[in-house]
Amino acid sequence: MGLLRLLRRCNYPFKAKTRNRGGTLQHIQNRGFSKSEPFNDKDAVLPVLVVGAGPVGLILSILLTKLGIKCAVLERNITFSKHPQAHFINNRSMEIFRKIDGLAEEIQSSQPPVDLWRKFVYCTSLSGSSLGSVDHIQPQDLEHVISPVSVAHFSQYKLHSLLLRQLQTLDFQLCAPESSEESERPHERRILMGHECVSIDPSNEIVTVTASSMGMGKRVEKKIHCNILVGADGSGSTVRKLAGIQMRGETDLQKLVSVHFLSKDLGQYLLKENPGMLFFIFNTEAIGVLVAHDLRQGEFVLQMPFYPPQQTIEDFSSKACEKLISKLVGQQLDDINVIDIRPWIMHAEVAEKFISSGNQIFLAGDAAHRFPPAGGFGMNTGIQDAHNLAWKIAAVMKGIAPSSLLNTYEMERRPIAIFNTDLSLKNYKAAMAVPSALGLDPTVANSVHRLINTGLGFLPHGLRKGALEGIFAIGRAQLSKTILNEINPVGSSRLSKLRHIFEEGKSLQLQFPAEDLGFRYLQGAIVQESDNLESTPQLSTGRRRDYIPSAHPGSRLPHMYVRVNKMNEIVSTLDLVSGDEVEFLLIIAPVKESYHLARAAFKAAEERQILVKVCVIWPSGSVEGLNEGSKAALSPWENYVDAVEVDRPSTSNWWEMCQMKESGAILVRPDEHIAWRTSSGLAGDPKVEMQKVFSLVLGII
Repeated sequence: MGLLRLLRRCNYPFKAKTRNRGGTLQHIQNRGFSKSEPFNDKDAVLPVLVVGAGPVGLILSILLTKLGIKCAVLERNITFSKHPQAHFINNRSMEIFRKIDGLAEEIQSSQPPVDLWRKFVYCTSLSGSSLGSVDHIQPQDLEHVISPVSVAHFSQYKLHSLLLRQLQTLDFQLCAPESSEESERPHERRILMGHECVSIDPSNEIVTVTASSMGMGKRVEKKIHCNILVGADGSGSTVRKLAGIQMRGETDLQKLVSVHFLSKDLGQYLLKENPGMLFFIFNTEAIGVLVAHDLRQGEFVLQMPFYPPQQTIEDFSSKACEKLISKLVGQQLDDINVIDIRPWIMHAEVAEKFISSGNQIFLAGDAAHRFPPAGGFGMNTGIQDAHNLAWKIAAVMKGIAPSSLLNTYEMERRPIAIFNTDLSLKNYKAAMAVPSALGLDPTVANSVHRLINTGLGFLPHGLRKGALEGIFAIGRAQLSKTILNEINPVGSSRLSKLRHIFEEGKSLQLQFPAEDLGFRYLQGAIVQESDNLESTPQLSTGRRRDYIPSAHPGSRLPHMYVRVNKMNEIVSTLDLVSGDEVEFLLIIAPVKESYHLARAAFKAAEERQILVKVCVIWPSGSVEGLNEGSKAALSPWENYVDAVEVDRPSTSNWWEMCQMKESGAILVRPDEHIAWRTSSGLAGDPKVEMQKVFSLVLGII
């Protein structure tokens, strides 16, 4: 009801709880974009318009606003969905959330305790025989050795509420289409609900978007002018279609029905008997995957195979779903409350391009890629798209870089999307290994379905539906107690095969640390090392691999705890990168040659109006020279910080972890990825080298 009240009138803005971080945009010098002026009338040009108010669109809006770029959001729906959808947030996304005031901390404090969701459970029913379980959380996942923050299990609609609250602190408003004041008010910092993007006209360095909405009982169209349009409007992206961008990959992998329901009784039962995140249930009456979004609240989503046209969504009424849930639970539940029932189709596709119309139209999130929900790559990849794109848009809008910098968004993110597509497909196929071991090969089921559709298409619908259900019932009979037991040779063999799958890590995996934190950009806004022989990323295995810190250009900056001398506070090296400025970070050791390099970097950056901060990392236990050493060496520049390694058992020092010499240096981009490094000092003039580095990274000719 609170959201509906906010939507009734546009002149009820969120109340600001923190200072306005937007700021004014600096001048833009021949970058192909109009100057940013105050929005005094409806014809003003908005720097960025985001289509889609899902997590990716909201994250991008937050990041842009924190960097001082004005933006607005179009959302075609009049209200936000409460369907839980995505629920796993990986390490890298949580690191990004740490840069958004208190967001990561709130997620961690609001999510269920990790012991309630660390396992995947396989069974014949929730109250019946167990087929096995897999614990997906290892000790190092919770020790903050490779990352300052752990993964999280948090429903998408809850994350969405927190993101809206963050936008509230940035003075954003939710606006309903029928607001009478709408045509007279500026679009900046607004989420325009019930507005559908119906046409795009990119011309004269301006994108004109036509938005359609229902207002005062009739359909109204309005024109919104922007410099940059970002389509973050989901897998069926209107922006992608209007831009004429095709998807490439595998389609229609599987059709499913998603049932969102509440049951306190089921939640309490599983809390006591067998807590977990996913429950894979196989019995003679039904097959499904139960996602426990929060056992304490009794909130679940049941995913079941769906075979149209023999089955229709009407077959999955609330009453029918209640019966199916009871069959999967293995006992009657009296408090089942079915909230929502949705059909959906699983795809594995990536857009042929992420940029269109001369760096004016961009795709992010599911609009650019859609994966099987195996490993939680969809939303996480989209969040990281937004993180990559935000600082580049800000750099161009502020006149720091030419518009060509925006080309690097596709150069960097599309290969990652393709890689994650492959990884999620392998993980999805690993999930299918379990039913296959039980004699329920999903490919056979799909083949039977196709055969009925094509070979028996002449039969009436009722007969085709009966044939499909009869064949599937025969298949599920493989799960009967008379077959699936240790005495029956067939059942014993299948159970043995199942145990091997679990023991060898060949089932569905939850975490991929090596890929979540170790993904690397091989070309783009980086200066690649001339002696680097690695030209392609490591192939995915579909199994969990450990993350190995890397300081190669394109990699995410390794995490290590350091004590910042000025504040006497322990922080991660990732925290040294600003989240509120387009600022580069140069990391050096306290040696003469490196101080000389830092001074040269300050001079080169100053000439190009680039913000640079220097971090001097001192060995653990350093005391002497901390107070005055860097000050004397770097004066008159003051944008530096001294940091001392926090000594931890079994942890190498910073330069050893980065596989570099102390005379080396690392330049980090605003998105915490390494732009350039020198492993052992420079042979030539450091100022000339730093001028070259900034030019290559930002695309300055």
